[in-house]
Amino acid sequence: MNTAYLLLGGNLGVRVETLAMTVELIEKRIGQAAKKSSIYETEPWGFQHENKFLNQVIKVKTALLPIELLTKILKIEKQLGRTRNKSQYSARTIDIDILFYNNIIISEKNLQIPHPRLHERKFALVPLCEIASDLFHPILKKSIKKLLENCGDNSQVEVLN
Repeated sequence: MNTAYLLLGGNLGVRVETLAMTVELIEKRIGQAAKKSSIYETEPWGFQHENKFLNQVIKVKTALLPIELLTKILKIEKQLGRTRNKSQYSARTIDIDILFYNNIIISEKNLQIPHPRLHERKFALVPLCEIASDLFHPILKKSIKKLLENCGDNSQVEVLN
């Protein structure tokens, strides 16, 4: 079995229900969610929008290969109303990012693992640190806890009440 860490996030629609449905679909199509972080409310990153994001990290056990995982993720996003536009950063119902897959490094046009901007984003590091603070970044050679301590992102990341 492989271990993947996935970041879930969205700021449109009924956010809490969308996250719950996303986890349910991941468990049906990808594998068991072995751990789930709390849900965090965060500011949009890289663009302005009136709606805050909800973010959560899950640890998933899966038999899928990385490219198969990506394909299933894209189908789940589409089913839950995700529309992609040319802008890299925009409002969305759901976004699912592969943060880590085992301890491997992949650098292809459509798939980069570990996520290339993980260390710059508190909205990803805080929930990941909650469930895997000692996880080691294979490129940056630091734990998630250290990456969070050194992160220059000053945006608000708060546990949803």
